Amino acid sequence: MTDLFLLGFFAVFLLLGLKRPFLWICLYLYVDILAPQKMGYGPITSVPVSLIAFAAAFGGWLMMDKKTRPTFTFRQGLMLFLLVWAWFTMQGAQFPVEAVGKWDWVWKTLVFAIFLPFTVTTKLRFEAAALVMVLTAGAIIISGGIKTVFGGGGYGTLSLFVNDNSGIYESSTISTVAIAIIPLLYWFTRYGTVFKPSLPVKLFAAGLAGACLLIPIGTEARTGLVCIAMLGLLVLRESRHKLLLMVGGVLLCIAAFPFLPQSYADRMATMLTAEEDESASTRVAVWKWTIDYAKERPLGGGFEAYRANSFTYRMPQTTGEGNMTTTRYDEVVDEGRAYHSAIFEMLGEQGWPGLGAWLLLQALGLIQMERLRRRMRRKGDPNLAWLGHLAIALQYAQVIYLVGATFQGIAWQPFIMMLAGLQIALVIYAKRHDSPAEATIGARLAAGRDAGHPHAVATGAGAASPPLR
Repeated sequence: MTDLFLLGFFAVFLLLGLKRPFLWICLYLYVDILAPQKMGYGPITSVPVSLIAFAAAFGGWLMMDKKTRPTFTFRQGLMLFLLVWAWFTMQGAQFPVEAVGKWDWVWKTLVFAIFLPFTVTTKLRFEAAALVMVLTAGAIIISGGIKTVFGGGGYGTLSLFVNDNSGIYESSTISTVAIAIIPLLYWFTRYGTVFKPSLPVKLFAAGLAGACLLIPIGTEARTGLVCIAMLGLLVLRESRHKLLLMVGGVLLCIAAFPFLPQSYADRMATMLTAEEDESASTRVAVWKWTIDYAKERPLGGGFEAYRANSFTYRMPQTTGEGNMTTTRYDEVVDEGRAYHSAIFEMLGEQGWPGLGAWLLLQALGLIQMERLRRRMRRKGDPNLAWLGHLAIALQYAQVIYLVGATFQGIAWQPFIMMLAGLQIALVIYAKRHDSPAEATIGARLAAGRDAGHPHAVATGAGAASPPLR
């Protein structure tokens, strides 16, 4: 039954796209985030839904979409460089078979992120793309939040839609994504038009935000707690009542603490004793190994290069109670440990050139969103308020991602690359709106569409700028 529902939903989306090709862009966003082909057990597992949606998105834009003039930006150029460089490093990959497996989804992620800004050209399309991304991730998050409330959580045991601890379904990754979408949820409660801001919309957004905060508890992912802390700092930045908000946050944490599972509290406590935690110790050891590896192979070892690591580290073992304790250090040998950091993932796999391009891609995103929010604030145009606040939401989502990515290997995470594509599209849209030439073209197009209409406005304020749709 699950297979039939998923296939039927997919087919309906394809049919609707014949009239509105942009829906195929949304379809690919949905498929790439949710991975419905992994949720079923029958026919859907053999249907290449991701490839079909990918081809439909590109084909629909090329043949059927009413396009604006494509603009290729420097950040898209960085993505293109990363695509070519990843292919180059794969040719000499230390583990070629395993590298091909990762390349199969990385190239699609980058190509789609480069392509996305060509299609998101109106306010409605910005909202539609962001809404599909948030609601698709939200479906996973709501499921996990409900199970957490009813005691179904635990480290590595929270059951989501698929029995696959990879991609967005990995514990730390879903925790990071869950916290990262909260700023976007707030944007929808103020500027949404598909679902206009109303009490039901705000209640749903509040409920989904609550589920987002429950995911790090249900997964017991320490990265999630760090992301929540970063979200709190970002909220403080925007608040006019910082002291009141800080006191309220502390009181809320104190009130919530008795309701937290003991296993969650115990796992979070290991953050204070990292030297005694095996996971933390291996991460530091892997990072040191990666730096040494980059000295030998500065151009990178290709995808999955971490499989070559082998190292020895010392783990403290404490015995006894109270004042009668003794500590001894045991040597532990480990190998083939994952990077547990996007930075070291890029350094080990793509070398210094790849890491440099990735860091520049992220830095430019933060800078461009900050400039955009300030420019819109200076304009003070209520018709463009949505644009400045969307820049804030995308910037904060990226900041939270970068904090989470410091402790997990998600440099190529599709959801985050989609957000980067939206950032690029937003910058292009803002520049077109600021450009007198583009504004004149937009006015002429609007006048052409309205020709013959009794209420058409071809001059004056209505023709001074392109319509915000």
